[in-house]
Amino acid sequence: MKLSAYAEKRGISYKTAWRWWKEEKLDAYQTETGTVIVREQIDAPAGIALYARVSSADQKDDLARQLERLQTYAIAKGYTVSRIVTEVASGLNESRPKLTALLRDGSIGVIVVEHKDRLTRFGFNYIVTLLELQGRRVEVVFPNETKEDLVADFIASITSMSARLYGRRGNKQRAERIRPCVEQAAQHEERVQE
Repeated sequence: MKLSAYAEKRGISYKTAWRWWKEEKLDAYQTETGTVIVREQIDAPAGIALYARVSSADQKDDLARQLERLQTYAIAKGYTVSRIVTEVASGLNESRPKLTALLRDGSIGVIVVEHKDRLTRFGFNYIVTLLELQGRRVEVVFPNETKEDLVADFIASITSMSARLYGRRGNKQRAERIRPCVEQAAQHEERVQE
């Protein structure tokens, strides 16, 4: 295939593909007319997806700005974006249908996120490792964590644990309130059967 088609399919800029060819990183040759032909078959899926997430609905303006920054980054890298996914959900929430669908989509080779915590608060490296086994990857625009990020992660985990504890307590209290009603119904049923 032509070098331009290779670059497009791989999700890289033509300049990057040209540089790779010049550095002999590609199995390619140049025709008499100057066209570079790549012999290499692309095993990895080449679709590029942008993933933006915020934790709550009142942050929708932040979501739009985050997506705008991701799109600017993709343009600067020469990416042809095939899918844009935005989600309003906690980074601690394990049941995010849009992220799950994105991770399952084998046509997506690169998932671009602004920060690691936009993808997930915990387990980021597990996701990266599993995607790499499939020939896919996550690209983080701003990969460096700061102290504020670590503090935010700590607070988020405390919040999650508290919500689970209080949620269980609430369920237990509701169950205790329902118990007398169920017992009354059972006693009434016994009387009716006698």
